[in-house]
Amino acid sequence: MTSPTAQHQTTTQRQPLIDAAMIKEELNPQLPLVEKLGMETIEVAWGRCKARLPDHADLLRPGGTISGPAMMALADYAMWIAVMAAIGRVELAVTTNLSINFLRKPQPGALIGDCRLLKVGQRLAYGEVSIYAEGDDPDSPVAHVTSTYSIPPRR
Repeated sequence: MTSPTAQHQTTTQRQPLIDAAMIKEELNPQLPLVEKLGMETIEVAWGRCKARLPDHADLLRPGGTISGPAMMALADYAMWIAVMAAIGRVELAVTTNLSINFLRKPQPGALIGDCRLLKVGQRLAYGEVSIYAEGDDPDSPVAHVTSTYSIPPRR
């Protein structure tokens, strides 16, 4: 149970429950797709994650744009790291919903997924991910994602 003081702290005041070393050494190796795609966490804070999907020709679809499944993978990875940063390492915290809106065609190149959790409860975490091209204005996203994670009961 969270102390009354902790409940009133803002997201920026709380410390993340995972760090860059844990992500790189313990979490990422459990996700072969993350390793294959070369995704990396570039920032982590309590309930926040900024992740990068590097440029790779295999991620393009006909027409020369980055594929939707690649963008969904980036969003889900950023959300997962943000959830772990808020609740700690919980093996069976899983995606229960992911909804994506493609806003404009991204050109080939690296993408950034900027996630922030909007609600962290006992059983569910809900957040959003803004995806934008690396070097572009973050306020001009190529996709917007909302996602819900199920948090298993703690024993």
